[in-house]
Amino acid sequence: MSLEIARLFLGLLLMALHRPIADFVLAREQSLVLASRQRGIPLPAVPKSETFRTIYFSIGIFMVIVQMLRIYQLAL
Repeated sequence: MSLEIARLFLGLLLMALHRPIADFVLAREQSLVLASRQRGIPLPAVPKSETFRTIYFSIGIFMVIVQMLRIYQLAL
């Protein structure tokens, strides 16, 4: 039961901090794409920051919903 609660708080934390996490990942991906293009490896363009933010927020919501369902099932 404590693992489910920890995962629930992890999902809530991801939902709360989705913007800085997404901005960090976006910056790393932009530098990776730039370095790859300088070496002659063509990569597609990096998605917008709102796309990354939406993805991380959605992952957080999904984690919270799944863990709430698991806690509910364990409580029955």
